[in-house]
Amino acid sequence: MGCLELKLKKPMATLYQQDVIAWANQQAALLRAGRFAELDVEQVAEEIEDVGKSEQRELANRIAVLLAHLLKWQFQPERQGRSWRQTITVQRRAIAKRLQRTPSLKSVFGRYAVVGRSMGGWRSFGNRRNRAGFSRRMPLVYRSGDG
Repeated sequence: MGCLELKLKKPMATLYQQDVIAWANQQAALLRAGRFAELDVEQVAEEIEDVGKSEQRELANRIAVLLAHLLKWQFQPERQGRSWRQTITVQRRAIAKRLQRTPSLKSVFGRYAVVGRSMGGWRSFGNRRNRAGFSRRMPLVYRSGDG
């Protein structure tokens, strides 16, 4: 009896709940062996969709960090420093790399998108004095093709 057969003795739902990595390895082995009828098809489909959602969340988080630091850079010039500049540079590079590696993500952010408070910039200013002259409706727009 092979390793794959031993693992299959546990119900797939139980294995998924107990050890998602073992479950994923099992599903990959089943796919490679052409044993499609034994796949946990619904869960495999959900996991594949979750990969896309995870990629979108990472990109959104990186954009939020970038925008927060760009806003702080613009509206708190007395506090500009190497750390902020480095964060801006790192996030810009990571965003560009992510969009290059996963071109379909461009469609998520490729249209005009007004970035609001939910992106983190407003809260990053801390107190009312720091927010002076800073509109709650941030006039920041991202357009596909903008540098």
